[in-house]
Amino acid sequence: MKHNNQTIIGIVDYNMGNLGSVMNAFAKVGVSSELVSDPYKLEQYDRIVLPGVGAFPDAMKALKSTGMDEAITQFARSGRPLMGTCLGMQLLFEESEEFGTTQGLGLIPGKVVSFDESKFDHPLKVPHMGWNELFVQKETPLFDGLKEDFYLYFVHSYHAQTDNRYAIGKTHYGYEFVSAVQNGNIYGIQPHPEKSHNNGLKIIENFTKL
Repeated sequence: MKHNNQTIIGIVDYNMGNLGSVMNAFAKVGVSSELVSDPYKLEQYDRIVLPGVGAFPDAMKALKSTGMDEAITQFARSGRPLMGTCLGMQLLFEESEEFGTTQGLGLIPGKVVSFDESKFDHPLKVPHMGWNELFVQKETPLFDGLKEDFYLYFVHSYHAQTDNRYAIGKTHYGYEFVSAVQNGNIYGIQPHPEKSHNNGLKIIENFTKL
């Protein structure tokens, strides 16, 4: 959506997430955003963000109850930029094993699994919480102006498993896991960019320019 030629980002509101801090982050980079809870209004925007905090099954249930799942899929097919953050990234995948198997949006091949503590190289607490390094796997406009590895803020107990061709970022916590993905116009990032200071704001700014 544009207002007076200004881009406005649509933020999907399905009652799962810290939407105020996401909106504040866009405001800090000089871009307006609006919460969108009506699936029919999604198509008015040039780009949308799917944030989220909480459990995967609850999130999918909330999206399906309003038809927002279909609207997001249609938006993704239009070729416009879509970014999922934290739980929002996980929802982009085909399924999650959180509290049993739940089908996701299926926009990126792969699934979401819990951290396998038996594979950790040393004992660690789950959830993975705090600052950690993201190692860039391939060039992407989402990471323009950032180093090949940089710190972001994480809070999660589950992580994505996907083919390396979709992995644009990896992180090490007990073992290496995929922490950022891209499938064409669809982007996902496991950490919280809105809580990650300048590095996170740079990612948010880059998204507004895609």
